[in-house]
Amino acid sequence: MARNQLGVLTALDAAKTQWYHFTAIIIAGMGFFTDAYDLFSISLVTKLLGRIYYYVEGSTKPGSLPPNVAAAVNGVALCGTLAGQLFFGWLGDKLGRKRVYGLTLMLMVVCSLASGLSFGDSPKGVMATLCFFRFWLGFGIGGDYPLSATIMSEYANKRTRGAFIAAVFAMQGFGILTGGIVALIVSAAFDHAYNAPPYDVDATGSTVPQADYIWRIILMFGAVPALLTYYWRMKMPETARYTALVARNAKQAASDMSKVLQVDLEAEEEKVEKIGASSSNSFGLFTWEFARRYGVQLLGTTSTWFLLDIAYYSNNLFQKDIFTAIGWLPKPATMNAIHEVYRVARAQTLIALCGTVPGYWFTVALIDYIGRFTIQLMGFFFMTVFMFALAIPYNHWTHHHTGFLIMYSLTFFFANFGPNATTFVVPAEIFPARLRSTCHGISAAAGKAGAIVGAFGFLYASQSTDPSQTEAGYPPGIGMKNSLILLGGINALGIFFTFLVPESKGKSLEELTGENEEEADEIQPPSSSQTVPV
Repeated sequence: MARNQLGVLTALDAAKTQWYHFTAIIIAGMGFFTDAYDLFSISLVTKLLGRIYYYVEGSTKPGSLPPNVAAAVNGVALCGTLAGQLFFGWLGDKLGRKRVYGLTLMLMVVCSLASGLSFGDSPKGVMATLCFFRFWLGFGIGGDYPLSATIMSEYANKRTRGAFIAAVFAMQGFGILTGGIVALIVSAAFDHAYNAPPYDVDATGSTVPQADYIWRIILMFGAVPALLTYYWRMKMPETARYTALVARNAKQAASDMSKVLQVDLEAEEEKVEKIGASSSNSFGLFTWEFARRYGVQLLGTTSTWFLLDIAYYSNNLFQKDIFTAIGWLPKPATMNAIHEVYRVARAQTLIALCGTVPGYWFTVALIDYIGRFTIQLMGFFFMTVFMFALAIPYNHWTHHHTGFLIMYSLTFFFANFGPNATTFVVPAEIFPARLRSTCHGISAAAGKAGAIVGAFGFLYASQSTDPSQTEAGYPPGIGMKNSLILLGGINALGIFFTFLVPESKGKSLEELTGENEEEADEIQPPSSSQTVPV
């Protein structure tokens, strides 16, 4: 038999949309703005790093990062992110969401600044410094995933909870867009100031010494938005669900939420003690009871996020290589180093503006109407369709760049109006409060494992099958066409694993997790009562 819900949690579930909701979205969302800026801005400058530090005298091609260096530069932040998601996800359940929230942000600020610095000016010194600080930058970014998602889900009302969590995540789109805009502004200013010749006219003169400042400025700018929101993060109270259900401090939960909601709430200490003492709220993560109740859901959230990120990060981190392969970007030898940064940034900004940003906000607008399950299933389906539409007639698109750009933008649109948003939202809703941050961290870490597979795998797989056409130092791969077909197949797998994920629309967090049930043996595993829209 279900207990009566705690008054403070009922008040949160029923609260009308208020100013504090938007404040929480902005405070948590600016962390994700910074996350996306930091993770994806590296793709804007990798070609420049190759020209500056790996130029070979007399070569017909501009310098490029060797395979092992390129893999490290692109992937090391993702490795840090995976570690941070697991560590801070666990820590958020042990110490509280707020206590570790500021730590992740300060780590991002310090490491963003440090990424633009280097020990010495040799290629090894610069790359080692860059990789070291980007790992710890990723570690801080990783902590932002479970903490921001959990905080927003526990602050939100049940009617618009999906939209609020999705809005936090949607700030990623603005971070990606801002990265492109900053790179455009910086590269345009330097290109105007130092009018260098193209590489095929003057190989040495095409990369002016001042170009070394460009990548440093772009990477260091990531510290600005994080620093601006640090004070407000520290002012946020701990969530009532953590304080009441995990810390079991009814008085503090009522006091905090009375200020936030501007209503008088009673401290139900006896009820909190009963909930905490129940056997239904005592089992741990590595137990058969957890596996019975939540194992299927955890498999669903981890597998779908893993599959999504293989495709999503492959596309995002290597847009410049895809655009070059189809001929939308000029051959590197026909540009100077600074102008190449400008052209890459312009292409990525256009994709973000046309596909990435709108997709996020379609999810925000519709997730609480059509549901998480429908959006995720639809997103994976259309990502599969458009990826195959790009890959199968690949040779046709090399001569029709506008058509390719439209189709490619649509894959990003349906990733973000689809699983890229829902895989973030759902793990913050369907697990109990004392394990919510941990389970979200595990799900997100599975996603980053997929991103690492995409970052390293696509780099090699997309190389031409013709050894004479590969980038310097790379073995032949399966080619861009076959790589895109492979990504389409991965998206198709995501469709099937989506059926393991429950629909959480319109339910309170305690309804979804069974935390307000009387006895453990009366609770049915949440997976058995999934409502899957058809």
